Amino acid sequence: MLREGEIRIPSGCAISGIINKRGEVFSGQDILKSIALMHDRSNGLGGGFAAYGIYPEYPDHYAFHIYYELAEVKERTETYLNGLYHVAESHKIPVRRVASITNAPIAWRYFVKVRPYCLHENETEDEFVARSVMHINSEFTGAFVVSSGKNMGAFKGVGYPEDIGEFFRLEEYKGYLWTAHGRFPTNTPGWWGGAHPFTLLDWSIVHNGEISSYGANKRYLEMYGYKLTMQTDTEAITYAFDFLVRKHKIPMDVAIATLAAPFWNEIERMSPEKQELYKAVRAVYGNLLLNGPFSIILGTRQGLIALNDRLKLRSMVAATKGDFLYVASEESAIKEICPDPDKVWAPRGGEPVIGLLEERGNRQWHLA
Repeated sequence: MLREGEIRIPSGCAISGIINKRGEVFSGQDILKSIALMHDRSNGLGGGFAAYGIYPEYPDHYAFHIYYELAEVKERTETYLNGLYHVAESHKIPVRRVASITNAPIAWRYFVKVRPYCLHENETEDEFVARSVMHINSEFTGAFVVSSGKNMGAFKGVGYPEDIGEFFRLEEYKGYLWTAHGRFPTNTPGWWGGAHPFTLLDWSIVHNGEISSYGANKRYLEMYGYKLTMQTDTEAITYAFDFLVRKHKIPMDVAIATLAAPFWNEIERMSPEKQELYKAVRAVYGNLLLNGPFSIILGTRQGLIALNDRLKLRSMVAATKGDFLYVASEESAIKEICPDPDKVWAPRGGEPVIGLLEERGNRQWHLA
């Protein structure tokens, strides 16, 4: 029998993220080393990565990564895609044989543009793409969209993250922003669609923790057309950011305060203007409040935001070195790839760590 101290029970999963704020690209080797160091935080039932800036040859095309369980559903899905999009290129995502990776689905990549006549009146291309992603995930059994943003992609599956990275040959890609996840599933199954990151358009989320408000969050999002089909709370976090920032044009700092809301006694100490704003946000978007322990890394084309719950029930450490920002569940995962950082700190509960591309992120996210 194992005694206390002879077995390690990790506090959830492992997350890691790296961004070069000047937009300079670097290989996926560093993120692989970082997440591999936290091997004991996952159990082999899920690992994955999101990478931005990896498709410079198609910067204006939506890059669809889609997994298929059967060739028949691939054929049906491609018929659907060809009717809605101009497909500039499609091919199998390159992989290599890894002994521990079994039962992999068919992984395909498409670079597409929306056919203009398919748009509804006043519908944006982003809204059209989001709608078609929901349709594929909910109506095409055996197919699911892994990522659908521009100049980015997600690579994930069942296995330890370092094995998934080797399987998808991530060291051959170069991007300016990378995030990674090692999964230790508790209440949801370990399957290829359930691995992190979860994405929509250029949003991606890796998450350590458990959202006890998932039921309320899911019901609220479904009232506005979102279809949550991946059996995990992390999908709800992804769609919540999309709903608040893209659809309702909420400034990012207010969206953060909506999901990881200040305590009421903190709101009471704010200026009258801020009190009015945050009380209104809680009243309107109260069902999107995230309850439970969590630390997340949000990636987009604009940059990276890391956030944990107000009580800081999940660990998160940040560091900087020159133009690089690093975030991870453990300081050791940062020191593995950046032995001598300029600054290291543990963010307080509810305090976001923000790393934006120079100029682009501040302008598009309405941040000061």
